[in-house]
Amino acid sequence: MREFTHPDLGGRVALITGASGGIGAELSTRLAASGAAAAVHYGTNRASAQRVVEAIVAGGGRAATFAADLRDRQAPEQLIAAVEEELGAVDILCANAALSRRGTFQEIDADAFDETIAVNLRAPYLLARRALPGMVERGFGRVLFVSSIAGFTGGITGPHYAASKAGLHGLTHFLASRVAPSGVTVNAIAPALIMTGMLPGDPDELARRVPVARLGAPGEVADLAVAVLGNGYMTNQVISIDGGLHPR
Repeated sequence: MREFTHPDLGGRVALITGASGGIGAELSTRLAASGAAAAVHYGTNRASAQRVVEAIVAGGGRAATFAADLRDRQAPEQLIAAVEEELGAVDILCANAALSRRGTFQEIDADAFDETIAVNLRAPYLLARRALPGMVERGFGRVLFVSSIAGFTGGITGPHYAASKAGLHGLTHFLASRVAPSGVTVNAIAPALIMTGMLPGDPDELARRVPVARLGAPGEVADLAVAVLGNGYMTNQVISIDGGLHPR
């Protein structure tokens, strides 16, 4: 069997949101190993984001941290501008940052719903809106939205979270067909029950729900993401990675 190899992304600049830990940190490391300069975004955990950057630089890569509160509607524009100034034009956008606060439909009021939509859906859209024209002009670009199986099934986190992730699927399909002729791909990956701080319950109990009888690892999601980002023929897809939880 052919071993997985990192694609050659030398000279590219990749912005990874929510990259201070979990999937985002692993994805930043793998993209840097593929030759890309990693723009490691964080919301509040600067120390963890800096550790990601230090590990990349120690391995011979290029990376820098960037802070932004994605609840602010001006933040996506400002974040892209900051990355462009320090590292160069964004060739790869990985919209990974998300809020995941569990609640029932009785508990999730308008404020909680709006806050989740702002970070999980509006910010990815505004980031893509800002980055895509340059990608189209240069004839190369990769946009990857990190969704969730909850976007298909409703999940267990809450209505606000499920709606935000389902919205990413529609956004993927709308954008992909419009930029594909220019060498730009737009895809989403939909993980479920990955061992991160966003797990919606007890890890042991959740693992019993998964056909492979364990939770997923952030590195497994990152490996899939890098494979998608390295493939210029794959676009307009939402790809699940969930241990067989939701076959489709």
